[in-house]
Amino acid sequence: MKKSFRLAAAAVALASIAGTGMAGVAQAKRGEDREIRNVIYLLGDGMGRTHVTAARERYYGADGKLVMETLPHVGQNRTYSIEPGSGQPGEPDFVPNYVTDSASAATAWSSGVKSYNAALGVDGKGKSHATVMELAKKAGYRTGNVSTAEITDATPAGQMSHVLMRGCQGPDYSAKACQNTEVTGKELPTDDIRVTPVADQIARNGTADVIMGGGLARFDAADEQALKDQGYTVLGSPAAQRVATESDMNRVKAKKRKQNKVFALYNKGNLTIEKSKRENPASAEAKEPSVAEMTRKSIELLNTNKGKKGFYLQVEGALIDKRSHANDAAQTLEETKAFDEAVRVALDFAKKDKHTMVIVTADHECAGFNIIEKGTYTNAEAATPPMNVDSKNTANNSTPSRPKGGAVDPKRSSGIINGEGNEDPANFGPATFRTPDDPAGVTDGSEDASLWLSYLSGNHTGADVPVYGYGPGSQKVSGSIENTDLFDIVGQALRVTR
Repeated sequence: MKKSFRLAAAAVALASIAGTGMAGVAQAKRGEDREIRNVIYLLGDGMGRTHVTAARERYYGADGKLVMETLPHVGQNRTYSIEPGSGQPGEPDFVPNYVTDSASAATAWSSGVKSYNAALGVDGKGKSHATVMELAKKAGYRTGNVSTAEITDATPAGQMSHVLMRGCQGPDYSAKACQNTEVTGKELPTDDIRVTPVADQIARNGTADVIMGGGLARFDAADEQALKDQGYTVLGSPAAQRVATESDMNRVKAKKRKQNKVFALYNKGNLTIEKSKRENPASAEAKEPSVAEMTRKSIELLNTNKGKKGFYLQVEGALIDKRSHANDAAQTLEETKAFDEAVRVALDFAKKDKHTMVIVTADHECAGFNIIEKGTYTNAEAATPPMNVDSKNTANNSTPSRPKGGAVDPKRSSGIINGEGNEDPANFGPATFRTPDDPAGVTDGSEDASLWLSYLSGNHTGADVPVYGYGPGSQKVSGSIENTDLFDIVGQALRVTR
C-alpha cells in the first residue's frame, strides 16, 4: 500500500518520545566534561577487531596504524541483543540473543536500551525511548546524520525513528509488515509512530539538521515538501527521483550562527563502493562523495553554534558490512580504509577545536573475518551466504553476489572463491593481499602475498567489537563496556542525560 501518514498524531507522538528521559536536561558537570561542546560518533558497520587489523596490515604494514588506532583510549564493546518481549539485563524476564543485528545495536547506543533484532528506538517490549540525537536537538545542539547506506537503514534510522520492524521504511510497504504482534500483543493503529515508515518520520521530525547518504527511492514528493516546509535545502529531488551529487554538496555554504538544514541523498539505494567509483570515473555513481567528504561538509555545516551548545554528528561507514556479507575481502578492506579517512577528518577537527569528543566503534562483527596463516586455508565458507536484510528492495544496489563454485587450487582450497580476482581461474579460496612489508613484485591474489584472509559465514557474529575514544571524557570507553553504555557516555558529554 502507499504510505499514509497522519501528521498531527505522529507529531504528538514524536514530541512525547523526545520528552522521555528529559525530566530536566542534566546540568553540566564540573571538570573535563564541561569542556565538551561537540561529539562526533563514527560507526564502522560490521567492523570487528580483525577488520581493523587486516586493513592496517594491508595498507600500512605490520608496524603501521589506522587513524582510529591512534586514538588514546581503547576498549571493547559487548554487542548482544535480546529476544522479543524480553526485559532488560538484570530483570527477571531478561532473555539474551547473542548475535545482534544492526537495528537492535543502533537502538542500544542511540536509546540506551537493549532490544530485539529488527527494532529501532523501542525496547524489547515495544516501548519507545528517546534517542541521543532527539535529546541533543531538543537541548539546542545542531545535529547531523551521515551514512553510506540508505539513510532509512538501521544505523542512521536508529537516531531518527521509532519502529517495531526495521523493514518499515517506505515509500511502498505492507502495513502488516510494520507490525509486530509478538511484541505488542495486537496490531497497532496506523497513526502510531511505531508503525509509521522510517522515511515519513525522518522527513517530518527534524531530528537531524544535516542528513547525507543514500536511499532516495525511499522518499517521494510529499516528503520533499515536508522537508522544505521545515527549512531544509534539499539537494537533488525526491519528487523527481534525481540524486544529489558531490558538486551539489560543495556548493552549499555554511551560514554563520544560522541553522543550516540540508537533506542530500546521493543514490537511490546504498552508496557505491569506492572501487567501482574509481574504476568508472565517468559514471553517475562516481559523482557521489566519499564518507570522508560527507563528514567534512557536515562538520562545516554544523559548526556554526559558537556559544555554549555545539553539535552531535553520527557517521556510518556501512559498506564494510555489506561487503563482508558478500565475503568480498578486497572491498571490505578498502571500505574500512575509506571509513578510516572519515575518522581522520573528525580527529583533525577535534584536535584543532579542543572541545570535541570523538568515538569510533562498530555495531557488530560481520561474517567471521579471519587472518589465517600463509599457506593454509579453510573450507568453512558457505556456498550461498545469507542475503542482506532488505536485499529484495530494488533501491538496494549492494545485494551480495558470489559465485557458487569455480576453479580452485586443490593444494590450498576446495572451498568457495572469494575476494579480489574471483573471476580468475587461477585464484583460490583464501583471499590474499600484498602488504607494504612484501618484496617488490608480489601481487594481490598470489600465494606469495603475506596477508591471507577468510570468512566463517555470510552473516553477523556475536564477537565484541573495538571502541576508540579521543577528547575530554573519552576515557570512559576504556575497558569492557556494554553498547548501551555509549548512550550514557555521549548523553552525559552533551549534558542531555544524567
